[in-house]
Amino acid sequence: MDLGLYIAASGMIAEQARQSQLANDLANAATPGYKPSESSEHAFGDLLLSNTATGAPIGALNVGVETGKEYVNLEPASIHETGRPLDFAIQGEGFFAVRTRAGVRYTRNGQFMVSAAGLLTDSFGNDVVGQGGAPIRVPASGRVASSALGLFKVRNPVKQGENLFSGAAGGRARGSVRAGALEESGVNPVNAMVQMMTAQSTFQSGQQAIAAIGQTLQMAAAQVGALS
Repeated sequence: MDLGLYIAASGMIAEQARQSQLANDLANAATPGYKPSESSEHAFGDLLLSNTATGAPIGALNVGVETGKEYVNLEPASIHETGRPLDFAIQGEGFFAVRTRAGVRYTRNGQFMVSAAGLLTDSFGNDVVGQGGAPIRVPASGRVASSALGLFKVRNPVKQGENLFSGAAGGRARGSVRAGALEESGVNPVNAMVQMMTAQSTFQSGQQAIAAIGQTLQMAAAQVGALS
């Protein structure tokens, strides 16, 4: 196979994965506490320049474009007041904990509600738990004290689904809980749209490169076949 075809195809695959990632982030641009996923892309030239600057070994290389490991940007986002008594925002580090069918999961989305049983739940009906792991009962006043909510420090959080994380809880986090407010999504819609258009343009460039290589191969095959 022509090496150029492999390089162009690997670039298209990388950009396709990036577009899917950005589309998911844009779909959650208004989801409270959402943390966007990010990943890096690098080619041989990028690694070579990095090696020249640091002297670190380049390691294994592909001839095409390689997508780095995906990670989640956990930087705290802005907080806005909602005035709703069961909305909670985390200032600084930490996660709320909810009890799901798969076990305890962690989230920064503090948009809670009260269940028919009088317990504090998330939008999926999962019970919100306190620092000791017990469900939180909503009093008749409809208000829950910020101190009743658990605020967990989570080691090595891994995204599970759209807005939940798994991980090992390591005691109480150093952040604080603010009632009547929500943390905004960590997605910047303008930046995400610009990146989406860039990824689409790069994907189209790969298509054009494959088409040009295909034409070149056709011409070469026709000329060889015409020799007598």
